[in-house]
Amino acid sequence: MTFVITQNCCNDASCVPVCPVDCIRPVPSTDGTGSTMLYIDPASCVDCGACEAECPVGAIYFEDDVPVSQTDFLDINADYFTRNPLAVRAVAPEVGHRAVEPGALRVAIVGTGPAACYAAAELMRTDGVEVNMFERLPTPFGLIRSGVAPDHQRTKGVVSIFEPALAHPNLRCYFNVTVGDDISHQELLEHHHAVIYGVGASSSRKLGIGGEELPGNHAAAEVVGWYNGHPDHADDVIDMSARRAVIIGNGNVALDVARVLLSATEQLAATDIAEHALRHLAESEIEEVVIVGRRGVADAAFSVGEFLALGELSGVDIVMTGETGDRPDSDFDGALKFDTAERYARRTPTGGNKRLVFRFGTTPVEVVGADRVEGLRVTATHGGAAADDEVIETGLVLRSVGYRGTALPGVPFDTERGVVPNERGRVTEGGDIVPGVYVTGWIKRGPRGFIGTNRTCAQETVAALIDDFRGGRLPEVAAPDAGIDAVLEASGVAPIDWAGWQRIDEEERRRGGETSKPRVKLVAVPDLVTAARE
Repeated sequence: MTFVITQNCCNDASCVPVCPVDCIRPVPSTDGTGSTMLYIDPASCVDCGACEAECPVGAIYFEDDVPVSQTDFLDINADYFTRNPLAVRAVAPEVGHRAVEPGALRVAIVGTGPAACYAAAELMRTDGVEVNMFERLPTPFGLIRSGVAPDHQRTKGVVSIFEPALAHPNLRCYFNVTVGDDISHQELLEHHHAVIYGVGASSSRKLGIGGEELPGNHAAAEVVGWYNGHPDHADDVIDMSARRAVIIGNGNVALDVARVLLSATEQLAATDIAEHALRHLAESEIEEVVIVGRRGVADAAFSVGEFLALGELSGVDIVMTGETGDRPDSDFDGALKFDTAERYARRTPTGGNKRLVFRFGTTPVEVVGADRVEGLRVTATHGGAAADDEVIETGLVLRSVGYRGTALPGVPFDTERGVVPNERGRVTEGGDIVPGVYVTGWIKRGPRGFIGTNRTCAQETVAALIDDFRGGRLPEVAAPDAGIDAVLEASGVAPIDWAGWQRIDEEERRRGGETSKPRVKLVAVPDLVTAARE
């Protein structure tokens, strides 16, 4: 008997070190370029259940308990090890975390998304370390709250591994505080031995094609923020009066947006989708979403799990068009995507269903329209040769072609790559290490990987910081910790602490309980602040 990892795998890898027989692969890398999922070898699994207990998102099941919709993963886990036989892995012993004297190491962390939270959790493993976390919104958890699709509640459960760290007596939360405005980078350095930036990559890349600024053209990430109730996007206007929407790019964000646009309102109503988005989606005229990708299905950026999950969409036909490419036998994930696409292509369409259309081997050329979006001009490639241009009629074009970081006041920045230059998390300028300044997550390595990939990335950064502390390479602190409160008070800023967030959380859950939802989100900053204070 065996345990099985299924669609919801977040790549956190918490399951890997607890497995007594080391039968979970592949071990995620710090750069986010590895597999989209982990797999359990059924021949080696000893049925102990340690991985299931450790999984933060409920992705691991005993084989007899796998939901009917995810039984494919029984074969997928087994097939991975058929192609990649389990090898003995040299596991380095975990380095001990020696305690430090109270006040000897004080660290500021900017951001509270997955990367920042993993860094905080890692630092809290060293007794005596003091941490202050800063977040510009009144709420923590970054893209877990405002980026994970509302129908992926299990994935949001990953916050359970961060909550003990953020509630730790040696960690103080300063939510509703903007670093760069309310407090400067230099002031953080004056009050801390080290500063870690885990601010992600919040800008959406542009396509660089004509018509990109026409009304009706949005970044997919903006739509994600809109339906998740992010305060920056709660008032956005998304016109859904056209029958067709087109999404350029085929990563997980594209699949999330397509799924939300096509899902039945009654299904979304049971999630924590923002109320304004639910009302708007109930009036949507969209019946078809076209996802445009330049390459073949095996090279698509979406994960295997998310692609497989589309097959369970009720009332939606999945259509495969364009140059899907060849099946890559040497690439396990790519082969799975190819096989899944072929399975979808063999399905018989159902009359009256909505449609999710994948167009592979298709390049966007121009967004067309007079005063607003009326279509997307594309070029399809067949056998390496360009075909005639075609215009896909649509009133809504969403680009989902990746993210890039933005410059941080007072911190070096690589404008070409959209990251803070660094060596294994240590920030550099002109090739030299900047003492006491570190990065983790997408602002460190670029927008690659999944939620759990940030765990190994944060561990690398924190290991570098601790090593610099032990080696006496961190700057001296010029001001006492209590001075942070004085700096913020002088700026007229009243931070929200962890208890304040708990009050927000309690109020949202109370409202959700009245309508059988996980929560009803507060989406305006004043409302969030009020809930935190009451």
